[in-house]
Amino acid sequence: MKQKLSLFFVLVSFIVFAQVEEKKLNELIQNALKTFDVPGMSVGVIKDGKIIYSKGFGVRSLLTKQPMDDTTLVGIASNSKAFTCTALAILADEGKLNWDDKVSKYIPDFQMYDPYVSQNVTIKDLVTHRAGLGLGQGDLMFFPEGGNLTVNDIVHNVRYLKPENPFRTTLDYNNIMFIVAGEVIHRVSGLNWADFIEQRIMKPIGMNSSFGSYNRAKAVINKIDAHAPVDGKAIAVPHDWNETGNAAGGIMSNIKDMTTWAEFLLNGFTTKDGKKLVSDKQIQQLWNLQITSPVAMKNPYDTGFYGYGLGWFLSDVKGHKQIQHTGGLIGTVTQFTLIPDMKLGIVVLTNQQSGAAFNTITNTVKDSYLGIADRNWLKTYSDRIRKADAEYETQKKEAFAKSDAFKKEKNLQPKPEQFVGKYNDIWFGDVDIIQRGNTYRISCQNSPRLKGELLPYSNNSFIIKWDDRSYDADAYIIFNYDENGKAQSAKIKAISDITDFSFDFDDLDLKRK
Repeated sequence: MKQKLSLFFVLVSFIVFAQVEEKKLNELIQNALKTFDVPGMSVGVIKDGKIIYSKGFGVRSLLTKQPMDDTTLVGIASNSKAFTCTALAILADEGKLNWDDKVSKYIPDFQMYDPYVSQNVTIKDLVTHRAGLGLGQGDLMFFPEGGNLTVNDIVHNVRYLKPENPFRTTLDYNNIMFIVAGEVIHRVSGLNWADFIEQRIMKPIGMNSSFGSYNRAKAVINKIDAHAPVDGKAIAVPHDWNETGNAAGGIMSNIKDMTTWAEFLLNGFTTKDGKKLVSDKQIQQLWNLQITSPVAMKNPYDTGFYGYGLGWFLSDVKGHKQIQHTGGLIGTVTQFTLIPDMKLGIVVLTNQQSGAAFNTITNTVKDSYLGIADRNWLKTYSDRIRKADAEYETQKKEAFAKSDAFKKEKNLQPKPEQFVGKYNDIWFGDVDIIQRGNTYRISCQNSPRLKGELLPYSNNSFIIKWDDRSYDADAYIIFNYDENGKAQSAKIKAISDITDFSFDFDDLDLKRK
């Protein structure tokens, strides 16, 4: 009787503890929404094969004020890359390709800038960020949304991207290579990327509410609007995605389905009805380090290694192997975390682009399972963001102040005949600089939403103030004049470090036509 009574009290204590922890997590999420100005967030936690937390908070849109819940669809962005690599693993298991196959075997006309790399780049190189392209290099071919280039255009234009690093030496995150990998899936399977993901992965797993692309989810009512800070306050912005970028970040999903995905992965890539979609041999490939990146000597999880597998960032946290990825679009960011030996999965989906918000939640939940006392991640990230934002604002204010001062120097400002005209970058396309009354404007033919006003900055440069203020990517355009004072070329660079790396201005080499 005494043993039964003790067991009863243990069970009661566990239930009370779970309720208290859930209450704390609820409060933390609500506080994170306020602190980081995030309209809506959904969070899921899976442990030992059971969904122990699955909730939405806030609103899915500031326009409709409708609540966000665990079935609200969100663009998971680069968390889609794991699906791309799972698709390749399935095809490898079927003997239809090998990771070390040359890309040219499936896309004969594929070329990179260097002939040697063109002949030797493999499928594995495409999905490990080690092909030599720099961080976000080439992203302007599909980012921001609304561009005109097709997948075939992007695959062709890779040959014009001059690598920033030697082949297979550096981990530099790159989306374009995943788009090429998606085209490999298309050519090998006969299905477009979204069809393959939905039919061969999502449907068998039971991700019944998810879609392989944003366009396929347009009829769904319960999905987010994206939100981005403008003048210090989050506003609703278009939540869209170019179909060309699906293999790098196109999936729409929700907490219900993403915890189902986590359960599948933690269960050895096995579906609920016992079907194993990926062999252990291929799982080893996916979750083994393919390329490493330096780790800070002192870090909060005593991490000793960090790098990329196939579609996943891999590291160790307090002695446990962590499988993780994040995703970001304009106006939304997501985070997906697995610690396989603990059978733990944590998913955070948001409708604002604050990585501090998802890190606050993920790290707090993770710490609780690692037995680490509360480290107040909310304050840590709040302080860090406040400091960084102040630095970014200083950068921007100083640039615009210098522009305002230069506007008074009428005799020093360049004349329109010196720089107005059409320019071209071989991989990005045409860029027009026009005069409209007393103002000047820039527009990009293959990225119609990328347009704005030119504000005089010096005798050979302007600030580009983009019309869409949610981009937070204002930039300098610097003209190179010939001996007669006429611009022959131009370079663009962001004025602030806050600018997302996918605004790949630095790699543009504009030549006057």
